[in-house]
Amino acid sequence: MAYERNLTPAQFKEFIERKSRRTMKETPFTRNDRGAVAFSGGKDSTTCLYILKQLGYKVEAITIDAAIGNYTKQNLANIKKMCRKYKIKLHIISFRKEFGMSLCYIRSLLKSKGYEVNSCMLCGILKRYLLNKYSRKLKFKFLATGHNLDDEAQAFLMNVFRNDFPLARKQGPCSGSPSKKFVPRIKPLYFISEADIAKYSKLMKFPVIYTPCPCSYEAHRGKHETLLNELEKDNPGIKYCILRFQEKMKSQLKKEKTKEVKACSKCGEPARGNICKSCEIFEKLKS
Repeated sequence: MAYERNLTPAQFKEFIERKSRRTMKETPFTRNDRGAVAFSGGKDSTTCLYILKQLGYKVEAITIDAAIGNYTKQNLANIKKMCRKYKIKLHIISFRKEFGMSLCYIRSLLKSKGYEVNSCMLCGILKRYLLNKYSRKLKFKFLATGHNLDDEAQAFLMNVFRNDFPLARKQGPCSGSPSKKFVPRIKPLYFISEADIAKYSKLMKFPVIYTPCPCSYEAHRGKHETLLNELEKDNPGIKYCILRFQEKMKSQLKKEKTKEVKACSKCGEPARGNICKSCEIFEKLKS
């Protein structure tokens, strides 16, 4: 990690920002393109938003209010504080306004109907749905997320274990889609470790809650995180090697045509099947 290379705080700050700048050069977007940052208020999305703003990109913030009690209230307070300080336009999208209920209530309804759904998976599906819908509605050229090196190495491993090649090949610093309804995603922190992002966030004194979301205790991803962290102890740099392997694999597949993304028959949003995952959830609620 960066501090272990005897960098001063100023050198460490430059190190992180330089890596983000290099990653942005791998995307087709410039500082003249208006983009959004999926701003959850955590250390990763806060760092992502700040760095893109510092690098001169025209970014605005989109946050999704899932109404998870005091955790959401504190996060929203931090998000508003950050956006005021750095003069960043903020868009707040509410679960209650969009779906008529909070995340926890949706999960409890599904459970009452016999569907056991992981909170993180449910939250991820619905948040991605809203982020894409409103990024397109607000005419953003790209949507930046705070996914870091650890996140992406875990995602690649999960895709390998479940043999999901189509999803694995979409990973990378910039993921697009043949569908015009899908706003391209970019990941400026793609090659930066979670530990370095945490140090950067604390160095910058960002208003961030460092404890995990109270609903994340059951996250399936945690098992892969533990496995990779153990491997990293014995083989420093293994997470970085996983991502570089993935990038090389993708470069060999560029000539292959990707399947066209379908439109959900219920809401018209992008979908891998006949209906999108969000509509699948609400169809279950109606049953």
